[in-house]
Amino acid sequence: MTVAGMRNSARVSVRLRPGGRGDALLGFEAGVLRAQVSAPPLEGRANRALCKLIAKRAGVPPSRVSVLRGEKSRDKVVAVAGLDDEELGRRLAAADA
Repeated sequence: MTVAGMRNSARVSVRLRPGGRGDALLGFEAGVLRAQVSAPPLEGRANRALCKLIAKRAGVPPSRVSVLRGEKSRDKVVAVAGLDDEELGRRLAAADA
């Protein structure tokens, strides 16, 4: 999952738990966003669910969110095009409150 033109993008480290009871952003712990999705870690389904979840919380289209690193790992780096790190952090934290 890669979004072209990621020059102006925010990045966030994520620890993902696939196959959970539902889709949720669980908050930040030691600078890492914890998330769970109900999708299984098969054929990129959990990654797609994570990108949709982050897009919804950040208020951007899902096409602007991509997994940069960790496609086959629980620990990921996710990019959101069109936002800077500070704005993304603010949007994710506001949704978490």
